[in-house]
Order: sequence, then structure tokens, then C-alpha cells
Amino acid sequence: MQKLRQAVLFDLDGTLLDSLGDLAESMNAVLREDGLPTHGLDDFRFFIGDGIQALVKRSLPLRLHNDRPALEAYLDRYRASYSQRWHLSKPFAGIADLLDTLQAQGVGLGIVSNKPDNFTQQCVQTLVPAWTWEGVVGQLDHVPSKPDPTGALAMAEKLGVQPEDCWFVGDSDVDMKTGVNAGMNVVGVSWGFRPETELRDAGAQHIIGQPAELLALLDKD
Repeated sequence: MQKLRQAVLFDLDGTLLDSLGDLAESMNAVLREDGLPTHGLDDFRFFIGDGIQALVKRSLPLRLHNDRPALEAYLDRYRASYSQRWHLSKPFAGIADLLDTLQAQGVGLGIVSNKPDNFTQQCVQTLVPAWTWEGVVGQLDHVPSKPDPTGALAMAEKLGVQPEDCWFVGDSDVDMKTGVNAGMNVVGVSWGFRPETELRDAGAQHIIGQPAELLALLDKD
């Protein structure tokens, strides 16, 4: 009996791309312009994951959290700042070899991110351009953000696989909950922005410490 096709849906920041420094410096640059407190990389590990609006709000002083005009203004400034730095991110070690093998095996490849869609598309086209991505989607106004499973399920359908034949790979609780909500195989990566305990608590069925370890999971399925 022929084995059913499998697909892997990846998160982007913290999973495929080592982008923490660029995301952090983009926001800190805006904060420094106004003399506001900046944050260390470890703080940004927990600011990132729920979309750009959450990142900006979490970075600002509490007194600004309910100031909608200020939040919108800082959001625009963050976008402008990040537009100068997004291209500095790089794939994590071992990602290129993993993608080479998955593509050679005929595994469907997709990306589902909470990064704004325009930046998501730019990052994929520039930073991981050597592979055939059958679907790439970032945060869009008309699509609920992760952990809502809408985007992941739509991507599985686009790639022609059932959710149970799809692997959702990410580095945060948001990603783990997305995979669980979509009924997919859920894989957490320990090289990303969040601790393993968070991934396990959010429903990770597997934790991998190196990209190549994903191949063994797919071979067992």
C-alpha cells in the first residue's frame, strides 16, 4: 500500500530563522528615540509569538497600554524600523540540510507565521529561497492568528494532506496550541525562543534539539 503524502508546516521566527536580535533591536531603536526603557534579548523571547501588535504593546511602559493612538503610532514606527533589519536574520544551523532532505523525499513544505504577511513573504523569498514552499502565510487581517487553527488547516488543504498527516513545527506555546487545535502532529524545537517546559505544557507531542531529528519522526509515522 502506498504511503500517504506527508507535509510539514513550520513557524518562521525562532523555528526556521534566528531573528531574535533583529526583532529586538528594531523595537529597542524605537524606544531609545523616545527615551523609554529598552529590553534585553531574554525579555523579547516572551514578547514575540502573538503578532506584531502584542510585541509592541509588551515592549512599551504600562502607562501606554491603553493609549490606542500611541499604540498605533508605535506600531507604525516599529514596522519602519523592522523594515531596515529583517534581512539580517539567518536560518538556524541545520535547517538547510533538513529542508533539502524533506524536499527530496517529496514532503510538502509550508509556513504559518504570526509575523505580518508582507514581512513573512519577504523573509521567505530572501532568507530561505532555495526550497519549494507550497504555501506561505503570515498575519492577515481577515484570518485569525495562531493559535486559531484556521490558517494551519487551510494550509494543509492547500498542500493536499489531511491534518493527521501534517506535522506542525514551532518554538512557542502558540505554535503547540495551533497544532493541537488543528489535529496535527505537534513538534516543539528547543533551539528557538521559548523553554521546553512551555512547549510540553502547551501540548507538544515531540521535542527535538536538532533539525535533523524531525526526519526520524516522519520515518516512524
